[in-house]
Amino acid sequence: MTLVILDRDGVINEDSADYIRSVEQWFPIPGSIEAIARLSKAGFQVVIATNQSGLGRGYFEVKDLEAMHDKLALLVAKLGGSIAGIYFCPHRPEDRCRCRKPAPGLMDAIIADFNLKDLDGIAVVGDSLRDLEAGLARKGKPILVRTGKGLASEAQLRQLPPSPLASTPVFDNLAAVANYLTEHL
Repeated sequence: MTLVILDRDGVINEDSADYIRSVEQWFPIPGSIEAIARLSKAGFQVVIATNQSGLGRGYFEVKDLEAMHDKLALLVAKLGGSIAGIYFCPHRPEDRCRCRKPAPGLMDAIIADFNLKDLDGIAVVGDSLRDLEAGLARKGKPILVRTGKGLASEAQLRQLPPSPLASTPVFDNLAAVANYLTEHL
């Protein structure tokens, strides 16, 4: 099984400091839907792992989040692709849960649901260091995109001492990641 794990806000859709609170505010980054469909049609099972503290903050409800994810799935399906699963953490940072990235709880849920030992060699794509750290905690292969918070995260990466995190490959966007992954299957 070939799996790829994607963060949502800033990787698939436009991000907002005020949180994406409704389906009307959810807009895909140009090329991201096509990238997901291309990955899916190439044999990847596309899984999304996303922090959604807006739920814990009371900014929106689960039904609003489900509407956003339904929109995403429908757009991908229209292009012949599919999403194998969407995992989200509803907690605020101060809740100190095990599922909020960089904690590995969402990765553990994916590992369990897909009957994996760990994420060895599985691409974990994000726009922030916490996305990458969550994947690395379970032996995933981190990939950074420059969309969303990616440019700031890339600057942080360049300041790190040599490490698996510091050597993370960086791509302009999810479309470039999809090109790379489908060419290097």
